[in-house]
Amino acid sequence: MMEKQGPDASQTLAVHRPSLIASIDAHAHVFERGLSLARQRRYAPDYDAPLDTYLAQLDEHGVSHGVLVQPSFLGTDCSYLLDALRRAPERLRGVAVIEPDCGRDTLTAMARAGIVGIRLNLIGHADLPLHRWASAQTLTHIRELGWHVEVHAEAARLERIVRPLLDEGMNVVVDHFGRPDPTQGIDDPGFRRLLELGDTQRVWVKVSAAYRNWQNPGHDHDHVHGAVKLLTKAFSVDRLMWGSDWPHTQFETQVNFARTLDLLHAILPDQNERRAIIADTPAKLYMFDVM
Repeated sequence: MMEKQGPDASQTLAVHRPSLIASIDAHAHVFERGLSLARQRRYAPDYDAPLDTYLAQLDEHGVSHGVLVQPSFLGTDCSYLLDALRRAPERLRGVAVIEPDCGRDTLTAMARAGIVGIRLNLIGHADLPLHRWASAQTLTHIRELGWHVEVHAEAARLERIVRPLLDEGMNVVVDHFGRPDPTQGIDDPGFRRLLELGDTQRVWVKVSAAYRNWQNPGHDHDHVHGAVKLLTKAFSVDRLMWGSDWPHTQFETQVNFARTLDLLHAILPDQNERRAIIADTPAKLYMFDVM
């Protein structure tokens, strides 16, 4: 079930303004019913996941900062996301979804609001050339801003999506363990090719939403632990980040914020490694130390 509603947003923001980075949730979403939906979408939730409820989750679990990612079902209308970022600028950063030919002025305005990257959510989309998703000029602007490109796609497709981005000089973040095929897990050839990208030093991976890749990650975490072990060897903890994936869309009745943190502690018992993944690495990538 959805977590209990938190306090009024104005009270939350007035009281909780952490400046020290204790930990960072590098992947979450906020939205409400009634927002304009993308015409092409796989899913749309029938509940609200507003900013005050999300901040209450962070407070309850001792997480100081968060990264809000534009939900795919809202398309390129990032107004709700931008409003959330402006309400808690010390605490939040954002990743936007944009039009392929998004101009510099628009991107610069987003940067002022706290956006530090764009997302290509390609699950359910056909393979297309990179510039159909982001024009060469837009990618130039993104690179000049110091942003990254976040990629959400099945592991089998990742290399042919990520390599062109690297050729354009982009830093790349790969979502949700690289989305290996649940029937193959860490033996998925696409996941194995993802590991080879660690040598580039320009690819990061989110160890988030294990439940989207494995059926029972909270109870039998051997497969998840194996994936993290391989990712740590390939990328080091300097290129891995944790995210809650709150509010766990399509898995709301099976997962909650606490379980995602518990899984992280179970698969990463080393405190120094965990600190790097949950704080040090995302603080640098998401520019918490410079904005």
